[in-house]
Amino acid sequence: MGKDWFLKLLVWREKNIKEKNFILILSFIIGILAAGAALILKYLIHFIQNLLTEHFSISDANYLYLVYPIIGILLSGLYVRYIVKDDISHGITRILYAISQRKSRLKPHNMYTSVVASSITIGFGGSVGAEAPIVYTGAAIGSNIGSAFRLDTRVLMLLVGCGASASIAGIFKAPIAGLLFTLEILMMDLTTTSVMPLLISSATAATVAYIFTGPTAQFSFVQTEPFIAERIPYVIILGIFCGFVSLYFTRVMNWLEGKFRKLGNPWKKFGLGSIILSLSIFLLPPLYGEGYESITRLLSGHPDVITDGSIFYPWRDNFWVVFMTLALIVLLKVFATSATNGGGGVGGTFAPSLYLGCMGGFLFAYTINHFEMVVPLSEKNFALMGMAGVMSAVMHAPLMALFLTAELTGGYDLFLPLMITSTVAFGTIRIFEPHSIYTMRLAKKGELLTHHKDKAVLTLLKMDSVIEKDFLIVHPEMSLGDMVKVISQSHRNIFPVTNHRNQLLGIVLLDDIRNIMFRPELYNRMFVRKFMIAPPGKIEVGMTMEKVMKIFDETNAWNLPVVENDQYVGFVSKSKIFNSYRRVLVHYSQD
Repeated sequence: MGKDWFLKLLVWREKNIKEKNFILILSFIIGILAAGAALILKYLIHFIQNLLTEHFSISDANYLYLVYPIIGILLSGLYVRYIVKDDISHGITRILYAISQRKSRLKPHNMYTSVVASSITIGFGGSVGAEAPIVYTGAAIGSNIGSAFRLDTRVLMLLVGCGASASIAGIFKAPIAGLLFTLEILMMDLTTTSVMPLLISSATAATVAYIFTGPTAQFSFVQTEPFIAERIPYVIILGIFCGFVSLYFTRVMNWLEGKFRKLGNPWKKFGLGSIILSLSIFLLPPLYGEGYESITRLLSGHPDVITDGSIFYPWRDNFWVVFMTLALIVLLKVFATSATNGGGGVGGTFAPSLYLGCMGGFLFAYTINHFEMVVPLSEKNFALMGMAGVMSAVMHAPLMALFLTAELTGGYDLFLPLMITSTVAFGTIRIFEPHSIYTMRLAKKGELLTHHKDKAVLTLLKMDSVIEKDFLIVHPEMSLGDMVKVISQSHRNIFPVTNHRNQLLGIVLLDDIRNIMFRPELYNRMFVRKFMIAPPGKIEVGMTMEKVMKIFDETNAWNLPVVENDQYVGFVSKSKIFNSYRRVLVHYSQD
């Protein structure tokens, strides 16, 4: 009964609502649902954190910091392994993979499972962010709504972007950052068709967030010290510093992820992750959870907050203790984040990059001010700039980092130094890392849909769609006379040579035998094995289209044989790839 009703709705929609208008309606609905999911996730995280830590002492070490994070990653790991039974980590990377390889289709359970797992992980102290899980949730909402209404792949990609941008707008109350997230990180092209749905989703989600949480920005920041031009050189140095901090974070994160992968056994991962995470948080309590409270306090000019609840509290007014604590936080945050995810927790690197930037920027100004080497620097202003710098570099998204930092804090008076820091940090890390922390995993496998239109379209082409199998096969023992009979039945000028096990031995080019094929006296004296040649190159089934095109360029060939475990499969031609390329390019560029 329910299916019949929905089918009637589909038919009615197709007859009465144009697709462009229907996409705008869906983008509005997706904005509401994604914002709702973001609000639920934030509420669950804060509820669990307050329940567990409201009785903690500020002036003494709290030994429950050794226990809570372990419980969190254990519960979330068991939930993922035995209830979800699917890998939901690296949410933004999985969205990029879905766009590139799975026709923008995400599983229905992704609309809620990341919310449950990440709220447990972060609420119990996991040192990760909620943004990647909520983006995964919003993208899944967009994908599944589009799939339910049988929309094509191009529209599904747009709805995934709507869900992602709405999630960022909803959780941060930052609609411009939500839009830029989709453009810079999910790498979708902004066209006249896509701009309105993305704007509607972002604006709707931000409005819902404002209605339920009030008009204040995420972080309380009051501009009390105006920025002056004399400090621009130090802003540039800060940008370089943030670029290297981001490089450290990215490289160590990848190294640690590799170590956790090699462990294999989930209980070994849990054991190692638990030890690293609990000890890190006990030593440095600001590493507990997202760390947004610490950011708020630093932006208010209170550096002593980083010693609250730790063994360093009695020396909170000592410069070297504060300096050492900040430096340790900058160095150990990546270990706490990797341990959380590696040990079984679910969370992202979005919040850690904001947190790391704030700590790094504050540390930079705090150190320079102590030694009185220059004109005094505003520590909270530099903490804000650091947020933009590290986020820009880690995510390779300078525009999003700029506007998100401004929207999160209302710090629009610092727009110029924020822009400088963001740009310089991004430029610094690009020297060493061509891809963001999200895209490098896919880029290494050739599975990334990028801003480069040529590469984007090539990733959408599949080998199966361009293999041609109408080439007539010949064998090495066949005579020239038999070869001529085969030629008379073919419209091709290339003939694959195989043995009785279908292994490719070589090819025969019509041009190579044209001078002897009309000499009957040679028909029984010449054999295929005498005039066959080795192909200029071979293509393996499963190769990425980018690698296929590289082989074509290296060999200067127009046709190359395709093999699978040395078994002949067919041929791929450059002209076939170009025709498919043009067709896909037209489809995905429609306005």
